[in-house]
Amino acid sequence: MKLLVMGVSGSGKSTIGAALADRLDARFIDADDLHPPENVAVMAAGRPLTDEMRWPWLEACAAAMQETGPVVLGCSALTRAYRDRLRAAVPRLRVVYPQADRAVIETRMAARQDHFMPLSLLDSQFATLEPPGADERPITVSIAPAIPDIVDRILEGLKA
Repeated sequence: MKLLVMGVSGSGKSTIGAALADRLDARFIDADDLHPPENVAVMAAGRPLTDEMRWPWLEACAAAMQETGPVVLGCSALTRAYRDRLRAAVPRLRVVYPQADRAVIETRMAARQDHFMPLSLLDSQFATLEPPGADERPITVSIAPAIPDIVDRILEGLKA
């Protein structure tokens, strides 16, 4: 089983992904840990990444997912093209989409400490976001419930 938990910064990808991986006895990979230092510096300076900066990072994410055993990747994968690239390397990839409105995400991001992604980039994240289409068979969940409830809903979606 290979799962992608995707969405804008602050949507809970890492928290949900780690809890989901724990329940599935899978390895959790946080795509933020795979960014090269140059990408982190650009984002920390309040500038969005270009596609040229994202492609090598997505290649690293795809390579990390190809290891044996179940894997859950927490990765923004904001556009269909980015998800398609991951799917090309991981053909049976399932997409989990934690969904929330901008106000909720803004509140979460403002409360975070020691993260390289500044709140000032949230608008660019939402501008870039292409929610997964029905043909991607996403498991879409609200981030309003408690994490265990969100994970239960994802697990139900995987069974369906």
